[in-house]
Amino acid sequence: MLIVVALGGNALLRRAEPMTAGNQRANIVRATAVLADLIGEGHSIVITHGNGPQVGLLALQAEATSDGGTFPLDVLGAETAGMIGYVIEQELGNLLNKRLFATLLTQVKVDPHDPAFAHPTKPIGPVYDEATAHRLANERGWQIAPDGDKWRRVVPSPKPLEILEASVISFLVEREVIVICTGGGGVPVVAREDGSLCGVEAVIDKDLASSLLARQLKADMLLMLTDVDAVYVDYGTATARALRQVTRSEISERNFPAGSMGPKVRAAIEFAEATGNPAAIGELDDAVKIVKGERGTWFETGAPFHP
Repeated sequence: MLIVVALGGNALLRRAEPMTAGNQRANIVRATAVLADLIGEGHSIVITHGNGPQVGLLALQAEATSDGGTFPLDVLGAETAGMIGYVIEQELGNLLNKRLFATLLTQVKVDPHDPAFAHPTKPIGPVYDEATAHRLANERGWQIAPDGDKWRRVVPSPKPLEILEASVISFLVEREVIVICTGGGGVPVVAREDGSLCGVEAVIDKDLASSLLARQLKADMLLMLTDVDAVYVDYGTATARALRQVTRSEISERNFPAGSMGPKVRAAIEFAEATGNPAAIGELDDAVKIVKGERGTWFETGAPFHP
């Protein structure tokens, strides 16, 4: 099967873990071992990944050292895609040294009039206690929102409309190249009136972009790996219940937080409905068992799918 595998930011950097180069590489080593197991099962994969913690950290560093000319989020997103993609490619290549790899910066077209620009929801950067978050928001003009029991900066997250390099990615996949792309949801761009492109100040949700990519590539499955073992109803409460196999009529992304599980559920629904193929969400270490239908949450349009 051709599987688009989306590595969540929390799969690459665990919650509240210091954002050091060593920690990030150690987590990527863990993730690439899982990806190698998937490939060993005979699957072709395209790898996408989040960048929320990393792009937020670069933005903070830019503010701290800026002489008044800070880089916009689209440029910072491209930087983090290159950084994370480089380490994933290197560590996966160390495990599969006879395979071909390519890390590709990916432009993703969005609508300049998307209402998301007026209602930021995408969390980036480190977590803060509530008092610190409100102080920084006042000092720096940020918008902030709760993230579990902490707070984070939030930025616009417009809907991805087209993966502009999809044909290049497909060309490489057909030649058995393992592609790492759409990092951090891709670099958000809009078309000017003359058809030329320019970047915009936003961060695209990685799961929604991965779902779009999987549809454009006609993938057999969309697999979103994170730090929880399944999608839960009433997550974090005494009545929490894991969902194992659901259809569109049984679930809505509106029942889940917009800044965390909501986009994953929406991405899964969009892929399953558009293709008739399954999407799944689960924990990184369970990837092989998720694909076999033994773990995680599966989203399907009708009869159960058996790989």
